[in-house]
Amino acid sequence: MSALGNPHDPANPTTPIESRRTLRTMLLDARATLPERVAHDAALAHHLADLLQTLPVKRLAAYWPTQGEFDALTVLGHWLTADATRHALLPVVTDKFSPLQFRRWAPDCEMTLGAYNIPIPRAGEMETPDALLIPCVGFDTQRYRIGYGGGFYDRTLAALHAAGHRPHTIGVAFEVNRVESIAPQPHDIALDCIVTECGVF
Repeated sequence: MSALGNPHDPANPTTPIESRRTLRTMLLDARATLPERVAHDAALAHHLADLLQTLPVKRLAAYWPTQGEFDALTVLGHWLTADATRHALLPVVTDKFSPLQFRRWAPDCEMTLGAYNIPIPRAGEMETPDALLIPCVGFDTQRYRIGYGGGFYDRTLAALHAAGHRPHTIGVAFEVNRVESIAPQPHDIALDCIVTECGVF
């Protein structure tokens, strides 16, 4: 368990929603103040690149980094150029209640601002990913994640599973964001693995 401890102690009188808000704030602060960030980023990039080499994936979705998230785009670019049959994708928010869509991306493609002022490819085909890199505000020992509270990845994974697609899910986080439990709710879906600066779990 990280130094953050367990915010879901029975002595804490908050509701699950309030508890998650408190946990999210603590985790974002911990990420924002992570010391020796360059070294942590380099180690995480190394482990992520090694993992991607082992996966038989042709359509990999990532994310545009915001709020201090690890920037996986350089790793994604190297993965993409190593095999001409691979496609890299970035998420597109169509509205706040719908699953994410995924548009093809390349390091030199033209970008535009999408929802929440997050860059997305200006044009390109929408595709269904074989695997997703999913940023985590926090994660626990059972590979459940906590995000920003919008539920986009929960809805997206539920919709993909309902359609018969089960992409490999890879959480991306730092060890400072590991907690004993996020107290998962019924809609939460455990990820297949988590990559941090310390390795793949």
